[in-house]
Amino acid sequence: MSASVPDPLIAESAALIGDPTRAKMLGVLMDGRARTAKELSSLVGVGAATASVHIAKMSAAGLVSVAAQGRHRYVRLAGPEIAEILERLMTLAAVARPGVAARNGEEAAFREARSCYDHMAGALAVALVEALVARELLRRGHDGFEPTLAGERWFRALGIDVARTRCAGRAFARCCLDWSERRDHLAGALGAALLDALLRNGVVRRRKEGRTLDVTPVGRRFFAEAIHGASAAGRRDSGREQAAKQQSA
Repeated sequence: MSASVPDPLIAESAALIGDPTRAKMLGVLMDGRARTAKELSSLVGVGAATASVHIAKMSAAGLVSVAAQGRHRYVRLAGPEIAEILERLMTLAAVARPGVAARNGEEAAFREARSCYDHMAGALAVALVEALVARELLRRGHDGFEPTLAGERWFRALGIDVARTRCAGRAFARCCLDWSERRDHLAGALGAALLDALLRNGVVRRRKEGRTLDVTPVGRRFFAEAIHGASAAGRRDSGREQAAKQQSA
């Protein structure tokens, strides 16, 4: 007699996410903004009645939340944990198709900088985190990051109150695996605060639709300094040391 195997309870959720129409809806909601049922139906190309059925199924499964306001129903992802699941599924899909390059300028821009629910993802987000770790402004832990004292000052200069962010009632500074880069970017309350600060300071701008973030000229300078500034400073210091040695020889 074979032993019974506990139901892992993933088949139903996987089937819900795997439906092409629902997957498109979830992808639209990955930018963190709420959409009306009518907007979702238009964006994914299905009728209003069909969209309502899909939304009801996703709501019952806890994938989206639905709030009525006047005559409209507003739909958004149920929370950052759903966005993380979707991002990891996108990473899995990218692994299944290795070496796929950006096909056009729009896709290249999407891979460079985009929102991942309430935080920033893409090549610049990954490079920024790696530079902050290299500069000892962030420390990497088991499943997240922790700013150093110098790092807290760096975030404060952007207008982020790290102590207040730490008390936000959610994960503070998580690692989120970036699907296009396959390396971690910063998520959690600190990641959300960072994206808010970058938007507020004019470093990046949201588009009217979609997740792509446009990097402004101010943003180009910001990322160049944040990512490459430390190494440039190191080269300058090294050059000065060599010159001093030559003069004393």
